[in-house]
Amino acid sequence: MANEAAGTTALSRGVSTQELRRLVERAQQGDRDALEDLYLLHFDRIYSYLHMSVGNRHDAEDLTTQVFLKMLESIRKFRWRSAPFSAWLFRIAHNLAMDHFRANKRWQPEEEVPEPDPGEASAAEEEAFQSIGRQSMLELIQKLSHEQQQVLTLKFVFNFSNAEAATILDKTEGAIKSLQHRALASLHRQIATSSETASQEP
Repeated sequence: MANEAAGTTALSRGVSTQELRRLVERAQQGDRDALEDLYLLHFDRIYSYLHMSVGNRHDAEDLTTQVFLKMLESIRKFRWRSAPFSAWLFRIAHNLAMDHFRANKRWQPEEEVPEPDPGEASAAEEEAFQSIGRQSMLELIQKLSHEQQQVLTLKFVFNFSNAEAATILDKTEGAIKSLQHRALASLHRQIATSSETASQEP
């Protein structure tokens, strides 16, 4: 399963899971061409993630450079069994973004909450998705807490699974599900309030 997930991003760009694995193995042996290929393969997604996380191009560019410098320093330590390669890179990006926020004192972690009842979560998520389809997802996400934004961005913009998002954010899958449930419930409330306000306008 992990190997399949590792190739998700690569497959969308015409690189198979096996080719990605070979690139990583060559990069771990110091092959500069393989390192450059990994950089080109993942640059756009890492930059987009950081741009959405920090909110400005300059910091996103700087942090993206730092991500790939850390990739160069640490790639020999990467093991396929612990996380898909793309999730490993996103974990580096996430940690750098959090360091950036802490340095600027602009972010505090959200307190963990119990995982919602599965039936309740499914109903709330289905209702939220039906409503969200009529509005801009990204615009609504910006009104959520930072950790809720992170979870929805990773899952619905970058298509990571709960397990991969948990790896990237250093949380349990239960915590990811809980944050997702709370985020979608909040989005649904936003949409309901917006619709009610609009219906009351003359």
